[in-house]
Amino acid sequence: MTPEQELFSTAAITSFRLNGQFLAIAEELAAPAGLTAAWWQVLGAVLREPLPVSGIARAMGITRQSVQRIADLLVDKGLAEYRPNPAHRRAKLVAVTAAGRAAVERIGPRHEVIADRLISELGQAEFARTVEALTRLSAVLDKLAGDAS
Repeated sequence: MTPEQELFSTAAITSFRLNGQFLAIAEELAAPAGLTAAWWQVLGAVLREPLPVSGIARAMGITRQSVQRIADLLVDKGLAEYRPNPAHRRAKLVAVTAAGRAAVERIGPRHEVIADRLISELGQAEFARTVEALTRLSAVLDKLAGDAS
């Protein structure tokens, strides 16, 4: 294996591990609010503005079918609602309801504790550099995937 391949493999394996770690933390944070990590993820995507299922899937890097299934569950539970989409007649917008927003807000205090613990371990500047590097890596992978198609 070349040094470049080794770097790529290590980055991928580390990212898979990070994904699992973040999901485990998200499940712990979301459960007391009556949510799952996946429900929180979808609600979080529409806190600022309603989005179509395809837009949520793109933003989250998950399949449209997964988002559709979760959105339907959230609507059934009264945590989200479907609204007409002026840009597309058939692709309704997913919007958070007051109950959904309240559930997400219940996560806030424990979320703050975890964030503060990360900052105390890494330091604000190092954590910011880490987030910047991860964001850049994600953008480059998106570009490479776009170049391949």
